[in-house]
Amino acid sequence: MTDVTIKGAGILGLSIAWACVARGASVQVIDPHGVAAGSSGGIVGALAPHVPENWNPKKQFQLESLLMARRFWADVEEVGSAPSGYLSTGRLQPLADDHAVALAQTRCERARALWGDAARWEVTDRPPDSHWCPPSASGHWVYDTLSAHLHPRQACHALAAALARKGVTVAADGADNGPVIWAAGWAGLKELNAGRARPPGAGVKGQAALFGLDRAGQPQLFADALHIVPHADGTVAIGSTSENSFDDPTSTDAQLETLISKARGLVPALADAPVIARWAGVRPRARSRAPMLGPWPDRPGQFIANGGFKIGFGMAPKIGEVTADLVLDGRTTFPDDFAVTASL
Repeated sequence: MTDVTIKGAGILGLSIAWACVARGASVQVIDPHGVAAGSSGGIVGALAPHVPENWNPKKQFQLESLLMARRFWADVEEVGSAPSGYLSTGRLQPLADDHAVALAQTRCERARALWGDAARWEVTDRPPDSHWCPPSASGHWVYDTLSAHLHPRQACHALAAALARKGVTVAADGADNGPVIWAAGWAGLKELNAGRARPPGAGVKGQAALFGLDRAGQPQLFADALHIVPHADGTVAIGSTSENSFDDPTSTDAQLETLISKARGLVPALADAPVIARWAGVRPRARSRAPMLGPWPDRPGQFIANGGFKIGFGMAPKIGEVTADLVLDGRTTFPDDFAVTASL
């Protein structure tokens, strides 16, 4: 008999399956569209921390998850023999003026207090590579070592491969057995919204592009609200837009072309690099802006894991653990702000 049924083969559903299997549970994953068919099949994959200030349980949860990620993805790759694209190479951000430099230096102290020896946040006037660096009006940049990145689509397929080695495959359909965890992204969010005067979440479209340029091992960049991520497979991803209103969830348009032009202007190495892929998808965002976890109201034995939005991949290792705590052990170990009721 199956102990747990998971609806959705995106990053949250697969991470929860991995955590449940590690505890000896029998798991089935059901997704009619297959692995990483929704927003988890994207191409950017920046795993970036919150700014080290105004600390709260959400930021602490994310910190713990980012620190879990290196071991998490190493284990997944070892078991499944498939690459996740995970690299811990840090992040470089330009500082606009003297005020921004002073604020960033203050955050250095806060990072030491909050992150301890696990990672550092520092201000530098000497970026490691002038050809892989956005311009800075102040002549200074922030470099943090907590940021990492992965290739979202590859990471999901790596998890699916590891689960398959544990006897768990992704099926297009099947009967619900045991507790049911809905990790169905935007589609699941729309079902949760149905009939509610105040929808607990919404889909936000994002567009991204992939350049054919090998800068593997370089830090990811964040400049002018743009993520620039050098993947391990010899590509560079940029993104993304945030569109609350859209007609076609999977089409790309002039908004993406604007991002491509911006990226070429920010990073000299991208100026002549070819664009080899364009991507668009809809990410589920909870009204509380935090991941949404817990029992599905009025559906006994059913649970929700949704609302990852832009931080789903960074939160996934710990979301897997706390969802297993809830479903298998009956323990609530996630922050109150993550509860489904916080978004209702």
